[in-house]
Amino acid sequence: MTDRTARPNADTTRPPAMGLRRGLMLVLCFGLGLIVTAMMVQILDVNGWSWAEIGALTCFILSLPWTVLGFWNALIGFGLVHVAGRLGVDPVATVNPRLVPMSDRRPITTRTAITMTIRHEDPEAVIARLCLMRADLETNGWGRQFHFFLLSDTSRPDAAATEEAAFAAWKASDAHPEELIYRRRTDNTGFKAGNVRDFLTRYGEGYDFFLPLDADSLMGADAILRLVRSLQTFPQVGLLQTLVVGMPSGSFFARAFQFGMRQGMRTYTMGGAWWQGDCGPFWGHNALIRLAPFRDACELPVLAGKPPLGGLILSHDQVEAALLRRAGYEVRVVPEEGASWEENPPALPDFVKRDLRWCQGNMQYFQLLGLPGLRLVSRIQILLAILMYVGAPAWMGFLLFGLAQAYLPAGPAPYPAELGLTLFGVMMSLSLSPKVLGVIDLLLQRRERQRYGGTLRLVGGALIELVLMTLFAPVISLIETRFMVGLLFGKAVGWDAQQRQGYRVSWRQAVRGLWFPTLFGCLFGIGLWIGAPGALPWAAPLLAAYLLAIPLCVLTSAPSLGALCHRWGILAIPEELAPSAPVHRLPGAIGPR
Repeated sequence: MTDRTARPNADTTRPPAMGLRRGLMLVLCFGLGLIVTAMMVQILDVNGWSWAEIGALTCFILSLPWTVLGFWNALIGFGLVHVAGRLGVDPVATVNPRLVPMSDRRPITTRTAITMTIRHEDPEAVIARLCLMRADLETNGWGRQFHFFLLSDTSRPDAAATEEAAFAAWKASDAHPEELIYRRRTDNTGFKAGNVRDFLTRYGEGYDFFLPLDADSLMGADAILRLVRSLQTFPQVGLLQTLVVGMPSGSFFARAFQFGMRQGMRTYTMGGAWWQGDCGPFWGHNALIRLAPFRDACELPVLAGKPPLGGLILSHDQVEAALLRRAGYEVRVVPEEGASWEENPPALPDFVKRDLRWCQGNMQYFQLLGLPGLRLVSRIQILLAILMYVGAPAWMGFLLFGLAQAYLPAGPAPYPAELGLTLFGVMMSLSLSPKVLGVIDLLLQRRERQRYGGTLRLVGGALIELVLMTLFAPVISLIETRFMVGLLFGKAVGWDAQQRQGYRVSWRQAVRGLWFPTLFGCLFGIGLWIGAPGALPWAAPLLAAYLLAIPLCVLTSAPSLGALCHRWGILAIPEELAPSAPVHRLPGAIGPR
């Protein structure tokens, strides 16, 4: 068994090129940001500066970081795959040299705890995933090196009794029941991070690594064993995060969302890993972690002030990655697909609920920017996590300041329409580049086109997802903005079970959740009609997004629409079309028709 307490000197293992990569990325991002900002300044400066124009420019700058970063991540990742790859350079090894190949078959000499955290979940579905992973590890001959922990935060007595009975039945049917452990806390202190912390302090001493899973997670044995062999081989690595993709779904909303995410994930993650290197991401699950240093160095601080912005940290993952890196261990990502799955929200209300929980957690990060001892890259990642959600109110502020300009006295100089159209085209290209480059990446590979059912299905699905998410994006941004204002006054989201199964959102539910975006769209449209009627054609897609929010929410949740898409292979991901995919062994799995 490996030494669980050794602390490597990670600075001696980082290649000198990493500093050059990060410096180049900084220059590229700031350079592109300055170019588009200069274009916006030239447009707004035509007739001098009003308070509305100053506000619009400020909001424009705040909305830029993720747009610019997304473009360069996707472009660099695309270049690594299709340029460096053709020159004989392995792009995966270039961005993550701490990863053994899938063909590696060295013995497993360590012990790993596979942990799944749950709260008010369907125990049958949860245990089915754990059973499948256990069976795969047994088939590969390494089952004795892995113990399974079901870590429950369920507080309802009836749900807890169902969990206990289901787990007891699993243990009774297993040849090695001592390797299956069920633990339930009676409260939800610390949320998921507190649940994991309790496991680490109570059970962690007997394990080298642990693999945290969410209730909707699933991983194949080959992927798990590759992670273990990599951490055995490279003791300087403290965490290895897999690229997590969505499982086949019968919900139209989930199908569209995960289809779009899937296209650009490889190139985007590859580009991000190129400059992040040993300060990689942690997404909270489907990652292998060196247990002792994580337990000893990654306990979350309690923030000053009261919730929701103070107290216990809600979004734990990126903070833990920064703390583990501070302790001298590398945090890296596997920038390629490899039997690591999760489920996605089946309808817009569930997506929003999850998104607002992440938003609340990320807004707590302001207090962590000055945390002592963090690497510069870790601080940048924490700042970017904040700006991910600051971009929503910034974008909404840009719209409102733009509307306000229509009611201010007009200047003598005409609006620079040509420059305005150019900037609009540039910003749209930057925003869409991760999706577009992701689709081109797949189109350039015959095997990948076939996995998606051919070129027509791939391109058609990409266009459907683009239209749908373009309509939903303004609605989600407005909801985030309203929620972030509420955070300042103590409004918070709760932590409970997520909806996993598809269902029909009723008109009443949709109206209750989306009346505000609809009202905003009406008022914004009236404001344009009175103050700047010439802008209405340009604003038509935006107004359509707000005014169609309620019917689109209902339509995209309809089981009949999801079933139709499944029948015709529309928005199908590779696992849905592959009869041998491991996910088809789960009860009720969506497979080929």
